[in-house]
Amino acid sequence: MEAKELVANGSNREKKMKRKEILEKKKAIDEIIKAASSSHRDHLDSFQPFRHYNRNGLSVYLESGRGDKLSSPLKQHIQNLLKVNMEEMYGSEWRKEEKVKRREMVAPEARYIFVHEAPNENANHISTMVEKEMSFSNSIDNRGPIVGFVQFRFTIEEEIPVLYVYELQLEPHVQGKGLGKFLMQLIELIARKNRMGAVVLTVQKANLLALTFYMSKLGYSISSISPSRIDPLIGLEKNYEILCKAFDNEAKAIL
Repeated sequence: MEAKELVANGSNREKKMKRKEILEKKKAIDEIIKAASSSHRDHLDSFQPFRHYNRNGLSVYLESGRGDKLSSPLKQHIQNLLKVNMEEMYGSEWRKEEKVKRREMVAPEARYIFVHEAPNENANHISTMVEKEMSFSNSIDNRGPIVGFVQFRFTIEEEIPVLYVYELQLEPHVQGKGLGKFLMQLIELIARKNRMGAVVLTVQKANLLALTFYMSKLGYSISSISPSRIDPLIGLEKNYEILCKAFDNEAKAIL
């Protein structure tokens, strides 16, 4: 066998091994996402101390949910909360964005953490939004009203399994009491527990409070997949940044 043929055969073997490694890695990542997204899993089960938050004059407890299992009143309530908090931020783009968000909210892969205010904890402080929506109840089985939620998914970014936070929304009267930080700490624990390489989220550039919260208080940074990092000119045209917190060296290098 000539030297040239030996080199060619060696190169082919390397390519096959490389292809096999890539396929095995992809399969492993798919399995991680599948396991994390299992419909039977309650991600709060692993973090019982996080089921309750009782600080700064606020008492709430948490409950898990899925996008395809939301009742009509609950869907309406969280859509209203989203609108109250975000419509002004999006401005003229809200009508288009709201349609997208409504579809995302009820997707089978959407996962939720709902925040219930403890019954009678704040009977004298009913938010303006709830006053406007007295035609339906946002309580479930006589439990306290839902005053916030986190919507997230387990997905893949740049071949890295990540937990992507789609929404973190709180009613105005429970904001500024450490609850948002508490929920994001829980999200990061869930991500690590389920072998995600990072937590990723999108923030409107106009939402300076949110940008400060995530970057200064929680240690998130602008991701390499954010438009402004991909191309500064494209970044100028976009009204959002993609932030991330990576947990391992591979995720840090890529995201």
